[in-house]
Amino acid sequence: MKKIGFDFPKEPRKTALWEAEQWYQKKLAELLDREYEPIKISNFGQYHMAVNYITSVLEESLAINKVAVFNIDHMAQIEFSGNDAETLLDRVLPTNVANMKIGQCKYTLLLTEKGTVLDDLIIMKVTEDRFILVINAGHDITDEEHGMIADADFINSFKKENEDVAIADISDKLVKIDVQGPLSYKLLASLYGEEVLKNRNKPSKNMKFFTFNEFSYEGYDYMLSRTGYTNRWGWEMYVPVEVAEDQFKRIAEKALELGGLVVGLGGRDENRISAGNFGLPLNGSEYDREHTPVNAPLFNAAVDMSKDFFVGKEALQKEIDAGVDKRMALFITEGIVTGREIYKDDKKIGVVTSSINSPNVSQEKREYIGSKRKSVNGETGTCAIGLGWFTHNPFEVDENGNDILADEKGPVRIKVEFYKTKNGERKGKPILGYISGDGVNPATAPRPLKNIQNL
Repeated sequence: MKKIGFDFPKEPRKTALWEAEQWYQKKLAELLDREYEPIKISNFGQYHMAVNYITSVLEESLAINKVAVFNIDHMAQIEFSGNDAETLLDRVLPTNVANMKIGQCKYTLLLTEKGTVLDDLIIMKVTEDRFILVINAGHDITDEEHGMIADADFINSFKKENEDVAIADISDKLVKIDVQGPLSYKLLASLYGEEVLKNRNKPSKNMKFFTFNEFSYEGYDYMLSRTGYTNRWGWEMYVPVEVAEDQFKRIAEKALELGGLVVGLGGRDENRISAGNFGLPLNGSEYDREHTPVNAPLFNAAVDMSKDFFVGKEALQKEIDAGVDKRMALFITEGIVTGREIYKDDKKIGVVTSSINSPNVSQEKREYIGSKRKSVNGETGTCAIGLGWFTHNPFEVDENGNDILADEKGPVRIKVEFYKTKNGERKGKPILGYISGDGVNPATAPRPLKNIQNL
């Protein structure tokens, strides 16, 4: 079987927007009257990616409250086409591919046969026999030495002989640029026309959540999805590579005009955690080859247990039947707790999977921590937020088995402590925090676009 994934690169790759990002860094330095310095870079998914630009991670994290632009070109797009493309994808993926409509997107997972997570992804139905999978950085690499198998090769391994399916990595043709925040409607409408944000079947109405449009602009074909990349209002653009640099510059300039910013990996990480009751899990952090996704916040959205078969179903069903009640939950802390374990009443109850400083936590929520740190309290204070896996559900449940996230007193908040440990023993002083039943800020992604179209 011919390999589809790339070999492990000798050096981290550069996105198609590498030069455009250098242009942005210089432009921003001039605009803010700050001394130019090289972009802070990190290796993410075997790509050179910006952690942040001339601004700080905290400054970029705030841009989501106006408009934030993300270079997401490190993510890959894999095309499945042919008479049996739907059959293959429905056999492997836990979502119901067979009932998808043209123009619809779905969020789903790619599972091992043990039910653990290889990747999380978006699937888009373009025509009856053509689908595009949007996958995470580094999941386009198949390399035995590094223990990596590309999503395309993994799915292809389940193709039956004589099935008509062609699989192609089309990432070199498209560049992904995401535009998020309440002013995203205004930005995109001003650059590409309001019609690109309308319902493809009912042009008098706005796009529905988890749909995508296709449109032409100056002779090139684009795709535009609305899948809540940061759990806020916004869109994900798939721009032809030939014009990607020019379009990125247009988008970045308009964002700056509207008080927004281009946001690097740091701000992106904060943005995906700080929206909604549970934030958004990240593959490689919350999702991995050790944990199944059972009881993760997006489990029901990503997994259809009513399907007769998908890869990993048997393992998931065993956990569900056994009554496993582990939970992924969001917490607010007085400082970064990366690598720590979570304790309540001197008993270990979970482990941290993500933690980052956030400027988006309200003063009331910060001061509920009970921290003595001056940097946390007051109007100008900041704290950290994060996600973790808990051995058992920290919340009480109602008669229907749903977590009770609020009661007559308000949001449920469970105070916990975060310790460094060695050989199972706690070391040093704990960092204080609490599990937050109402997260940090509301998720706006699924809300009607009428809320933002006239801003």
